Amino acid sequence: MGNKKVRVAIIGVGNCAAALVQGVQYYKDAADDAEIPGLMHATLGGYHVRDIEFVAAFDVVEGKVGKDLSEA
Repeated sequence: MGNKKVRVAIIGVGNCAAALVQGVQYYKDAADDAEIPGLMHATLGGYHVRDIEFVAAFDVVEGKVGKDLSEA
């Protein structure tokens, strides 16, 4: 789809969110026809895993507030 991105905001930066962020990072360079554990396809509706862009994250835990998503 070119430059189009799927912009994602996360509410609650816990284990599920961490798995999603890590999975997107890990599989961003996967081939379109690659078999990816946990995903049926690397592309869906013309979007590839690499097209997911995390734009915001919200949490109420004081130690996570104000940190980069990779640190929260």
